[in-house]
Amino acid sequence: MDLGEPPVLPYIRLPEAPLLPRPVLDIPRAELPYYRPLVVPPSDLRPPPGVKGTTESDKEKPKPKPPPVKQPVIPQDTREIDIPFTDVTMPLPSNEILVTAGTTATVSVAATLTATAVFKRTVSLLKPILKTLWTKITKKKESLNS
Repeated sequence: MDLGEPPVLPYIRLPEAPLLPRPVLDIPRAELPYYRPLVVPPSDLRPPPGVKGTTESDKEKPKPKPPPVKQPVIPQDTREIDIPFTDVTMPLPSNEILVTAGTTATVSVAATLTATAVFKRTVSLLKPILKTLWTKITKKKESLNS
């Protein structure tokens, strides 16, 4: 029995890979942390005898103050509370807004949990029914094919 000529398969000739020099990596070096010691003058600092102090006019002129930071506009129905042990004041929305947000969150979580439970129960009830239908359909196809 003669099978004939073998099939000619197409191929792509790829060029040779270029020779790259081996990379040279330097040994890593770490910069050690350091600090400059802080010199704190004593509380009773006075110039030594014979040294003349500076006057007010010798001092540098004070730098101009930066423009004040604009605070955001807070609606009038917003209350403010002081956070203990800090100098921070936080705005607190009105009671109507807080109740609406809390109710919305509660309803959303309840709906999600209920839908999940219903879906799991439906799957567990329909699984045997669908499995039985699938086996009947496949048995019919097998009997028709043979």
